[in-house]
Amino acid sequence: MRTATRLERSRRHWDRHARSYDRQMGRIERRFFGDTRRWLCRCAEGDVLEVAIGTGLNLDHYPAGIRLTGVDLSRGMLDQARRRADDSGRAVDLSVGDAQRLAFPDASFDTVVCTFSLCAVPDVGAAFSELDRVLKPGGLLLLADHVVSTSRPVRVAQRLLELVTVPLAGEHFRRRPVELVRAAGFELQRHERFKLGLVERVVARKPAR
Repeated sequence: MRTATRLERSRRHWDRHARSYDRQMGRIERRFFGDTRRWLCRCAEGDVLEVAIGTGLNLDHYPAGIRLTGVDLSRGMLDQARRRADDSGRAVDLSVGDAQRLAFPDASFDTVVCTFSLCAVPDVGAAFSELDRVLKPGGLLLLADHVVSTSRPVRVAQRLLELVTVPLAGEHFRRRPVELVRAAGFELQRHERFKLGLVERVVARKPAR
């Protein structure tokens, strides 16, 4: 399937689910993700870009002094994020954007954040390259996602799930973005994997080259 077609299908999927996303995610978060959003976002500093900001579930977990920009493929999700930002008083610059082609100059941000979203990007390698490109040397990369399990029976179940979720919403269950982080030479400052290896969260510092 061509990338453009996959992106448009993904956009339509998330637009349809924007209003119900928080309710659906709430059940998953309580069971699997725990304090991951707070664990990551409290590390953010300076000018922050959140890629695939969704409905803005991370907004309440950022420190007060940061300057936040958020992009998402789905206008429906961004509408929900704007409402959340207005309700919370959090200032955030929101716009439509594709993680694989970010519309920002090189080295624009002190921190780049992406939570539970690289699983649904068609070309995760291209997306990571963009996160790296817009992050300043010495900047922080904050990632969290559901990943391939350390349990063989669960890995089999994940492979079967992907037969449905990849064609439907482009969602993968067997990726590990931390491998891209390591390959790019980032320094892992905090790294945890739990729930049979299903959830992985990373705080990494880009080389100051």
